[in-house]
Amino acid sequence: MWAALEPLLQRVFRTPFSDVRLLGRVIAPRRWRSAGLALHLANGATFGIAFERLGGHGRTQALLAAEFENLALWPGFVVVDRLHPDRRSGAWPPLLRNPRIFGQEVAAHAVFGLVLGSFVRSRAAVRG
Repeated sequence: MWAALEPLLQRVFRTPFSDVRLLGRVIAPRRWRSAGLALHLANGATFGIAFERLGGHGRTQALLAAEFENLALWPGFVVVDRLHPDRRSGAWPPLLRNPRIFGQEVAAHAVFGLVLGSFVRSRAAVRG
């Protein structure tokens, strides 16, 4: 879902940045698309499972959890800016202080959180 949304978000925020490419180019430079998609899907599934197991439910909680994760991981762009092949080649602009990329990530995490929250109901609601 997120990967399918990326091209639209790239156009809206006018940025070449892609989470799928971010992950994929590091682990499989030539086959980055399939590697990045697989890793991104695994990350999303792991996040969803952790969210549910920790008692999270509903759109508001999922949205807040997804945005918290975004903010918690954002400082990692210090490392990405120094080491990622797309940053080193100049294909991507500096990421850490880029407001368009930050906006893209906030929007993507919001959609992810809202979709996740639509699927994870409270345990009390499931029992009832």
